[in-house]
Amino acid sequence: SDWASSPHHIWEWKFLPDAKDLNIRSMSREQLVVERARRAFQTGMSKPLKFRVHQLKNLHRFITERHKDIADAVKKDLNKVSLFETLGLEGEIDVAVERLAEWAAPRPVEKSLLTILDEVYIQPEPLGVVLIIGAWNYPWAVTLQPLVAAIAAGNAAVVKPSEVSSHSAKVMEELLPLYLDKELYPVVCGGVSETQELLRQRFDHIFYTGNSTVGKLVMEAAARHLTPVTLELGGKSPCYIDKDVDLRVACRRITWGKFVNCGQTCIAPDYILCEPSIQNRVVEEIRKCITEFYTDDPKTFEDYGRIINQRHFQRVMSLLEGSTVAIGGDSDQSQCYIAPTVLKDVTGASKVMQEEIFGPVLPIVTVSGVDEAIQFINEREKPLALYVFSPDNKLIRRVIAETSSGALVANDCLVHFTVNALPFGGVGNSGMGRYHSQHGFDQLSHLRACLIKKLNMEDSNAMRYPPHTAKKLGWARFFFLKRVNLRRLRRMALLALFSALAAFIVQVR
Repeated sequence: SDWASSPHHIWEWKFLPDAKDLNIRSMSREQLVVERARRAFQTGMSKPLKFRVHQLKNLHRFITERHKDIADAVKKDLNKVSLFETLGLEGEIDVAVERLAEWAAPRPVEKSLLTILDEVYIQPEPLGVVLIIGAWNYPWAVTLQPLVAAIAAGNAAVVKPSEVSSHSAKVMEELLPLYLDKELYPVVCGGVSETQELLRQRFDHIFYTGNSTVGKLVMEAAARHLTPVTLELGGKSPCYIDKDVDLRVACRRITWGKFVNCGQTCIAPDYILCEPSIQNRVVEEIRKCITEFYTDDPKTFEDYGRIINQRHFQRVMSLLEGSTVAIGGDSDQSQCYIAPTVLKDVTGASKVMQEEIFGPVLPIVTVSGVDEAIQFINEREKPLALYVFSPDNKLIRRVIAETSSGALVANDCLVHFTVNALPFGGVGNSGMGRYHSQHGFDQLSHLRACLIKKLNMEDSNAMRYPPHTAKKLGWARFFFLKRVNLRRLRRMALLALFSALAAFIVQVR
């Protein structure tokens, strides 16, 4: 039955043979969804690699076949095109399908002399039922990319799209179950009360994307069940511009990174740090780029987005108070439109510097040089991303060495998100955990330590049994602590074999 058609509809409990043992009437819809997903997971149906690959390919088919539905929903939600979201998703799925067997295979580890004849390895195994709480700014990418990792790792997953991007949530709720297993990967829509009810349930992992305030509440709810969490949060990502950099190139890339999706990107440059001598030049270069990208009237340009809703519009506009507008500042509340805006002569005490902006407003804070820039960054919470524009590789390496952030990108913005091999995640106030490619697979897997020992050769174990004499302890110390690099031994054996073969050939000749 189409359970998604009504928020109060209770599933027909056909899947469970022992449904009579459950007091269905006393359970909320969210409880039933989680229970059904757990029972489905306990059958073991999500574990075979063939099943996982099939579900991943179905997800890929969903993205390609329903591309128009997705694009229309994103346009209605944020007035933007969905190209970046769906391309990244397709790439993520392709990598997972191609390399899943490698990720899921046992991983041999280094042995000691005591375990040299044993099987010693790490076996990735599914965690169980994962809750994925998506965000509204990239409603498909940040919701379905964790789902790719959950499916690849063999988990069941309850998907909770953001209710703020309502059109995308509705499409996901109505169409995703047509492609993925309904029991293992249900979609639950709703607002705060539905999310709170989900968080009351026991999960094996919770994956949340959003702000740090809600992230703390998610972590608090997870702690009641000792459930591990991945928190993809945000923060104020700084962007330092070296005075010796090519400002035309730097400002072009910064302008794109800041104003794409109307500034509603968790890794967008939040503010610029530069020396006073180049501030005006930075402003003029950004002005040129805004005109080039969005014309003289961004409001009428179809690729320039809108703020998601009235509440966020008012919040962003309030951040301009007390600052000098160098570019833009125009707005239209009826359309949730805010022009690309640059603020100059901003200080650390300015209102716009007290919270993540998450909108098309770019403050410029002047510093005396890289020393003060590093100090300014380190006095604040660790950001999700840190950007530095400089031709000096030593300066870039210094910023890497003397700061901490989820990621550091030199001479570009945002592009690290597109690299599957790089882990994506924060540190400190900007989040915990990581995903993308194998990093996501490992994040949503239990890396189980396995050692398989044979029952023969019992004499070799005598040293660990009492009584523990000095001689025994000496031998035990040697066998326990002496590590054996089997790869190196194999290479040495192979080298010895080739050497012997070469010597034999020379002797015969």
